[in-house]
Amino acid sequence: MSDDSGTPSPSPGAAGEAGAAADFETMTRDIADVPAVEVITTVAVHLMSSAAVNLGLAEGGEDHKDLDEARKLIQALAGLVTAAATEIGSYHAAPLRDGLKSLQLAFREASAVPDEPGQGPGEKFTGPVIG
Repeated sequence: MSDDSGTPSPSPGAAGEAGAAADFETMTRDIADVPAVEVITTVAVHLMSSAAVNLGLAEGGEDHKDLDEARKLIQALAGLVTAAATEIGSYHAAPLRDGLKSLQLAFREASAVPDEPGQGPGEKFTGPVIG
């Protein structure tokens, strides 16, 4: 292809690929500027939110209730919070632990047949959670 001056113009695919490469480079540079504590807490909040929805705690919650999915999310959250607590400090870890405990208790209440103490989601990391 060429424009009216006879200069070849890049193909639409090449322009899109160059833009995508530049966008990826920008995203990589941007993520490098984000402190680890912010990345960890953001991931934890996403896990909490998803677990809450799967526990039926969101508006219209019964339509989205899936305890199997909630169990997996709470387990992952417990592992993350436990592993990261010393790295992110108690200022950030304490609210995450509180949220985790609330989800674990909500899971216990939502279960038709509650797990034995110490066997609920995430309890291998946190120990038994009792209301």
